[in-house]
This record gives sequence, structure tokens and C-alpha cells, in this order.
Amino acid sequence: MIELSDLLPPGSVVLGLKAGSKRQVLRVLAERVAADEGLDPAKVLDALLEREKLGTTGIGDGLAIPHAKLDGLDRLVGMFARLDPPVDFEALDDEPVDLLFLLLAPTAAAADHLKALARVARVFRDEALCRALREVEEPGRAFELLTGRRRPQAA
Repeated sequence: MIELSDLLPPGSVVLGLKAGSKRQVLRVLAERVAADEGLDPAKVLDALLEREKLGTTGIGDGLAIPHAKLDGLDRLVGMFARLDPPVDFEALDDEPVDLLFLLLAPTAAAADHLKALARVARVFRDEALCRALREVEEPGRAFELLTGRRRPQAA
């Protein structure tokens, strides 16, 4: 089974992300994940925006799981962000989004991509976890809540 600890590298938690729109949120996260993974940020953003054209990734209750498949990626990669303030994501319930899990997958990873999306959705159904993620102050603690493991400390 795919776990969030398989998807979320240490340091890939952003708390208090300020952005004025869905596009701006996706741009900021695309730039960050591209820098971490050695990808072209424009290609990451384009892939995310293309996916959004198919239908919103805002699943309701303030949650979104933007995702895309990318050439040049050799594994599934995730990033968690808490938005402050929440942003209109054209969510299914028309509520703004404040918790977001970005998921990128290699182009050929069809089954694993779907399994990872399902896993993130299951984790986001945990109301107590979402409440804790909305209150946590430290990115390392949010990482622990999401993955069940401590984030490695810098030397």
C-alpha cells in the first residue's frame, strides 16, 4: 500500500502559504517542487493547469488534491500546503481551500498515481487529522501528522 511517507519528502510541507488565486497557489507550489526535484517549473505548472481544466481538484471541506503526470519524473512526489487565507479553488462544495496535497507522478505511473490519489483522499477524510493540520504551527509537526514519522533534523 502507498503511504504518505512514500510520497512526502522531508521539507515538503508549507504552512501559511499566501496566494490570491488557485493559479498563484499552483505556481508557487510548482516552483517549489520543481526546484526540489530538478524539474522545469513552467512544465509542472502547465501540467497542473491542464489537469484543472478537466475538473476541479478541490474535493470539498476546504481540501484539494491537485495532481498531474510529468515526463522526467522517476517517482511519485508530494507536497503539503496550508493556505492562509483560504483560496477559491472552484471546489465541489464551493468552499475555499485551505489544505492542499500536491501530487506529481511519472507519465507511465498510471496505477500508482491512482493508488496515491486514493491514499491522500483517505487521509484527508480523517476529520481529526485535518483539524490538527489546521492548528499545527511547525512544518515538522505537520510532516509527522501526515506521515507518522519524525522529520530528519538538519545537521
